[in-house]
Amino acid sequence: MTQASGPIQHVSDTARWVALYRAMESERPDALFRDPYARALAGEQAERIVATLPKGKSLSWPMVVRTAVLDELIRQAVERDGVDTVLNLAAGLDTRPYRLRLPPTLRWIEVDFPDVIAYKREQLAGAKPVCTLEQVGLDLREIPRRQGLFAGIGSASKQVLVVSEGLLIYLDREQVGALAEDLAAPPSFRWWLIDLAGPRILKMMEKNWGRAVAAGNAPFQFAPAEGSQFFENHGWTEAEFRSTWEEANRLNRAEIRFAWLWRLLGRFSSAERREQTRRMAGMVLLRRK
Repeated sequence: MTQASGPIQHVSDTARWVALYRAMESERPDALFRDPYARALAGEQAERIVATLPKGKSLSWPMVVRTAVLDELIRQAVERDGVDTVLNLAAGLDTRPYRLRLPPTLRWIEVDFPDVIAYKREQLAGAKPVCTLEQVGLDLREIPRRQGLFAGIGSASKQVLVVSEGLLIYLDREQVGALAEDLAAPPSFRWWLIDLAGPRILKMMEKNWGRAVAAGNAPFQFAPAEGSQFFENHGWTEAEFRSTWEEANRLNRAEIRFAWLWRLLGRFSSAERREQTRRMAGMVLLRRK
């Protein structure tokens, strides 16, 4: 992984950033999850990133909520829907194959840049995954190679859940549409789990962190005004939506000033306004059409 003097020099550096947030949550007495590997994976570079970013620590809660909710949805897909393969795209420093309760027969495949995979293998050399873990070093922008990878996985699996946590926001609409269509090609790719931000959230993220991620050639881009409807023309439809705001309240992680006031005002808003607010950002489980 990139060892940079600046906060973020490459999109892969954001994996360290998120890993540090997982470490911070894991060390709370009321932690929503425990990730014993997160702090070592994050390293000193993550400390520099979070220290440099405006509101670097105070705005950790949406990513913590995202992690906890995706944990739930992944377990649900495996236990309820019979998923036998999880394909984690841009897996970064995710440790779910090591820390979640998963059946040993589950096939878990991680895909990320070769240097990310190499770093992760080195750091987790002494850890044992709970399921069958495979790691693929691949730049997802290499379209023929990713199409070949998807086809091979699809032919060897019955029900595949694709996970792309923290990936789509760094792509443009055309790239997301092309990826969606490639993922819809193998018949066994039944489910796709994503996180999705709307335009208002994108503006807030750009205000706080936009300059830092853009300097690392990783600008925030994808935040469709139509939400998950974007995927309807690319082979996917929404099966379940979890609002980041609602889930933060459920999990007691809405750590923003005057959160109580926002909740109170929401009670007096119109149904349309409340729906717009809950759809500002969330986690979406897509089902192939």
